[in-house]
Amino acid sequence: MVRKVEISGVNTSELPVLSNEKMRELFRALQEDGDSEARQQLIQGNLRLVLSVIQRFNNRGEPVDDLFQVGCVGLVKAIDNFDLSQNVRFSTYAVPMIVGEIRRYLRDNNPIRVSRSLRDTAYRALQTKDTLTHKKSQEPSMEEIADHLGIDVDEIVFALDAIQDPISLFEPVYQDGGDPIYVMDQISDDKQDNRRWMDEIAVREAMNRLETRQQRILQLRFFRGQTQMEVADEIGISQAQVSRLEKAALQRLRGFIE
Repeated sequence: MVRKVEISGVNTSELPVLSNEKMRELFRALQEDGDSEARQQLIQGNLRLVLSVIQRFNNRGEPVDDLFQVGCVGLVKAIDNFDLSQNVRFSTYAVPMIVGEIRRYLRDNNPIRVSRSLRDTAYRALQTKDTLTHKKSQEPSMEEIADHLGIDVDEIVFALDAIQDPISLFEPVYQDGGDPIYVMDQISDDKQDNRRWMDEIAVREAMNRLETRQQRILQLRFFRGQTQMEVADEIGISQAQVSRLEKAALQRLRGFIE
């Protein structure tokens, strides 16, 4: 039993599938005779392609109907601009156009408002990147893109950062069978850094109040990671004495800090 799923009023279970031979026949009719019926059949026959593309954007929180409609705009553009004389499958040509249309829609509807000039700079940089990549068969550097456009590298970096999609602090970035690590887990807390800095100052001041030998023992034990036996050999006392002096020093240190 075929499940009926409707998107934008289209029953996806009833969408036709065109063979390559039929596709070429319809494109010839469209391009040579301007057959509007052939154009409509090409659109209907490739809606499944749009459905497969929009699955890539399921996690963006956008309504599926909206993504489908925008993807259809990209599909129509691909149909109207496809060159039948080129030895390339239509799907190979159409998918990047559909993806590009959806990405433009997502950027333009970004909840963080970005000025038109910044978006234009970012889009020009992305187009230049694609052009130079195709020309040199390798991805260009930011300096090469900036030189090609005649603008500063900092301006390009700022523009590209501005059009990035925002992500949730609770989006998982890693999970390996256990508890996931979220974005927020990777963000430092300035307040915690300040607290750590204050703690370090307190420890340093408390250390200065200890006897010289106690300071030496704690430095060797906890800053250099030596064992009590190694400390005993270095300062010329027994391991038992090191243990006793270390314990007393830690107790005094705690008392000074608290």
